[in-house]
Amino acid sequence: MGVPADRRDLRRRLFALAAEQGGHFTAAQAKDVGYSYQAQAHHVRAGNWLRVDRGIFRLAEWVPDPYDHLARWTLWSTGRAVISHETALSVYGIGEFESPRVELTVPAGFRPRDDAVRLHVADLPDIDVLDRTGFRVTTPIRSLVDLAASGVDEEQLTRAVAEAGDQGLLSIRGLRARAEAVDARAALYIERAIQARAS
Repeated sequence: MGVPADRRDLRRRLFALAAEQGGHFTAAQAKDVGYSYQAQAHHVRAGNWLRVDRGIFRLAEWVPDPYDHLARWTLWSTGRAVISHETALSVYGIGEFESPRVELTVPAGFRPRDDAVRLHVADLPDIDVLDRTGFRVTTPIRSLVDLAASGVDEEQLTRAVAEAGDQGLLSIRGLRARAEAVDARAALYIERAIQARAS
């Protein structure tokens, strides 16, 4: 016997929602779609949904892309966190950074904490943020500026600037201008990296 039409419709709606969020969704979103908390517990027990955090699930059948897991932090932060710094550069395939934690930039007054993330506080203008499926990420330029401001190893910064330039992800002029606008100390390190790359 097949699945009743209304259950199929529920499943379709949940899948459409999860597809926009890297396969993830919250308990509140599932409730809005039409899954009672009792039904949610059933789907977790049955192995249809994987619990990734308190009140956050992923569809078990979802075949994840390499960065789908970052969507979890958008849900965790109720949309306020932006993937940034080393984690952002890894999304672009820039550098070889080995940060053990996901780096997020959050607005002032953000309260949640999790050992899996490293939080940076800043109000990011739209010019510095790009939308990906399920999460927002700082632009390559802003990610490099933030990295420079955090005092990263200068050789690593030089390599990252060179890779971003070689991949056509930024112009040196644009990088210089944004660094000067955001952080004077970062602008100095960025300039050193540009000169080192040119030599």
